[in-house]
Amino acid sequence: MYKVLTIAGSDSCCGAGVQADLKAINALGAYGTCAITAVTAQNSLGVSSVFNVPASVVGQQIEAVVSDIGTDSLKTGMLVSKEVVAVVCNIFRKHSLKNLVVDPVITSHKGKRLLSEEGIRKLVSDLIPLSCLVTPNIPEAEILTGRKIKIFSDVKDAASALFDQGASNILIKGGHAMNHEDGNHDNTNGEIVDLFYDGKEFQYFREKRVDTDNVHGTGCMYSAAIATELAKGNNMISSIITAKIFITKVIKESSKPGKGHRLADFTHQTGEEDH
Repeated sequence: MYKVLTIAGSDSCCGAGVQADLKAINALGAYGTCAITAVTAQNSLGVSSVFNVPASVVGQQIEAVVSDIGTDSLKTGMLVSKEVVAVVCNIFRKHSLKNLVVDPVITSHKGKRLLSEEGIRKLVSDLIPLSCLVTPNIPEAEILTGRKIKIFSDVKDAASALFDQGASNILIKGGHAMNHEDGNHDNTNGEIVDLFYDGKEFQYFREKRVDTDNVHGTGCMYSAAIATELAKGNNMISSIITAKIFITKVIKESSKPGKGHRLADFTHQTGEEDH
């Protein structure tokens, strides 16, 4: 049995956060566990309120899982504060955990700030250097590096900057790359191009852009899928390739149960009909 621990916020519409992570982990054949960092009231239209779980309680959740079930990999999402980031770092070191994938959730899809400025600094200085992979999207990479990303060469510069900050492997997700207010576009021929950098060479992961509305929670599930493949003992590149194929399929098969963003829909896997 492969085990994956997700440390992230709860999403009441189950489109992102812990709930989305657990769906992805299960779909890829692993046993998912969780530690909830925040309880959000949100739906497909956006986040209306956030209750941050005390850092000590987050730590107790992680300890409860690690001391009993254990984990072959873990991923972090919404960490809310520097205190929570510190707890995750301390427990990671204490138990000599491995295969940490950091998805640096900083804002919601509507722009609501989900991690404090102090938390961002702690994430960069302490947590990212412990990770085997950090997976920012374009806006997150801009915040983490303090660099504007307007064209594809800027993505490479941001990846290099993250490596200099202590990241061992960087995957900058390209879903936002074509949509800048200043109108700059890179030549990706209708593809979503994710950029991987390990400090030695750049690699590109390409999939044809799916012609659909934004799908809520894809970043969460993408990083959870990578963590799941790493838990199975697969290498980094193989894990990213499998996760990229998986998340593209999720986007293609997403549905719109609410009034806002599309959500991942796994009912097709059980033969359930839409109602």
